[in-house]
Amino acid sequence: MESWVFDPVPERKTVKNRMHWDVDLATAEPSALIRAGATLLREPDDAVSWWVLADPEGNEFCAFPPRD
Repeated sequence: MESWVFDPVPERKTVKNRMHWDVDLATAEPSALIRAGATLLREPDDAVSWWVLADPEGNEFCAFPPRD
């Protein structure tokens, strides 16, 4: 199993992340991520079919619904 380790830094985020995470959801919506502390930034609409969220530190990531 692969894993990532994130080290905290003292300064706040000032520019867009160099890495962008995409998350494949196990359910049809991201409520579990929101309950775990993520903030919903954008819901699916006519332009995109995924959610854009941010973790508690403000790092943005996309959450995709399960594929049929």
